[in-house]
Amino acid sequence: MTAQTPQTLTVQNLRREYGPIVALDGVSLAVEPGTLHCLVGPNGSGKTTLFRILLGLVQPTDGVVTRPEATVGVGFQRPSWYPDLTVAENVRVFGRLMDVPADGWQAYVLDVLGLDRVRHRRAGALSGGYGKKLDLALAVLKRPRFLLLDEPLADLDDVAESQFLDFLASYAEAGNAVFVSTHRIADFATVLDRLTVLERGHVIFDATSEELATDDRSMTEVYAELIRPGEPGSS
Repeated sequence: MTAQTPQTLTVQNLRREYGPIVALDGVSLAVEPGTLHCLVGPNGSGKTTLFRILLGLVQPTDGVVTRPEATVGVGFQRPSWYPDLTVAENVRVFGRLMDVPADGWQAYVLDVLGLDRVRHRRAGALSGGYGKKLDLALAVLKRPRFLLLDEPLADLDDVAESQFLDFLASYAEAGNAVFVSTHRIADFATVLDRLTVLERGHVIFDATSEELATDDRSMTEVYAELIRPGEPGSS
């Protein structure tokens, strides 16, 4: 692991057991401010378990989790908004719940994510892509220092995906930490700062974008060579 700042989210020698099943075994990693960090791995690799531990939703069987005293924004695969409210109403309600000041940030987020054009549409009537964008908008309302997203590119078309990735990259460049759990490594290849590969509960690869740039193989090729066929682990 790299040198850590006081604002680094870290896990050390993490282990999580579910009865006889070991979902995570000896996992260590650091999520640094100012980086877009991708966690990839096949189904059953332990990504979801690690994600939940980072959020404090699940306790590890062993190991240490160090969470900085900073705001955390979260985006799950399932939407968190109210389907009967419009996009604008959702943003307003969540903003009040989180005590977010009306300083133009909300309007900026709606505009840059292309949500302004559907601001008066009921959230439950949105397409999958717009619904995903709304979920991201709500996750960053409070400008969290740490943004954790689970499969954020699901249901996005090419245009929406490009907008989404540009936003995540700029958010990380502003000094925030963006940690993404995904299986779509190729889509993040041009914007990620660090790649961690998880398989069967173990970290089998961890490198910065600079280290990856010295490899003649594409990220997809690196990933394909790392992942071994075999029986799945636990999610």
